[in-house]
Amino acid sequence: MYENEFVSLIGPNGAGKSTLLLSLMGLMQRRSGTLRYKGEEIRTEADFLQLRRKMAMVLQEPLLFDSTIYDNVASGLKLRGMGRSEIRSRVMTYLERFNLADMAQRSARKLSGGEARRVSLARAFAVEPELIFFDEPFANLDPPTRQALTDDMDRIIREKGISAVLVTHDQSEALRMSDRIVVMNGGRLVQEGTPAAVMNHPVNEFVANFVGMETILEGEVIRNHEQQVAVAVCGQEVDTVGDAEPGDHVYCCIRPENVSVSTSFPKEKTSVRNLFSGTITEISSMGPFLKLRLDCDFQLTSYVTRESFTELALYEGRPVFASFKATSVHIIRRRVA
Repeated sequence: MYENEFVSLIGPNGAGKSTLLLSLMGLMQRRSGTLRYKGEEIRTEADFLQLRRKMAMVLQEPLLFDSTIYDNVASGLKLRGMGRSEIRSRVMTYLERFNLADMAQRSARKLSGGEARRVSLARAFAVEPELIFFDEPFANLDPPTRQALTDDMDRIIREKGISAVLVTHDQSEALRMSDRIVVMNGGRLVQEGTPAAVMNHPVNEFVANFVGMETILEGEVIRNHEQQVAVAVCGQEVDTVGDAEPGDHVYCCIRPENVSVSTSFPKEKTSVRNLFSGTITEISSMGPFLKLRLDCDFQLTSYVTRESFTELALYEGRPVFASFKATSVHIIRRRVA
């Protein structure tokens, strides 16, 4: 991976994602392969120990020591032999960053799930690593807590220029935070690339079934009026609903079953906010449905029944009109390095 890059490892449970992270951290023995860091192969135990001091890891379970919040966050610094005054300065900095400063002397045993995750993150960031690993650190948290933690984490990673690897099965989380996505299955790397490339162009049926969302468009918010959001995508506007602000870089996610196809421009006024002319570029079978790939200056996917396919006399190369409601577009803020 590159410096200041955020990589998400995604895949179903049992895909080998966590095992890979534990191996990279030296917590599990590697059976094969070569470990390189900044182009240099890590050959000896001494080399790995030196590398290990540049890394940190946050697990799904916080695994805090039975001591105060302050002592938990200071633990990695003490192991590195840092002086007392420097430890205090560093610990208080990261307690403040994660809104824990007024809880420094509280026992770790008395924390809520969200608070314990914050302490775990503060402890990892306090050693100011060059590379940090996250093994589903936000699993089982309520959505508001999860959102707040990921926002804090992402902000610090950007500010400090830290490279990060996140294991997750949450595709929205991977899309929102990643520069690159790696899909794994059974311990093997199946596909890797930019979020849009992986989600829009799966290399095989496994990846396609896992990612689910057939259309993911990159765009920039150009206006927001009372949560009616307009996003510029390939020279066109996609209307959606949300709280993104002008200038935000976002992904517009659209499920194929929400995209309707017709062969003529609607004569009557419709509530559908998004209507685009396009051409059918590919047709494939999906059991009782047919999947259409459409070129509307951006790539769009739609499912139609076989009955509709016949009635509309559709074929590859035929001009059509594609439409979808603003409420059917799910927007996700994307990370911009």
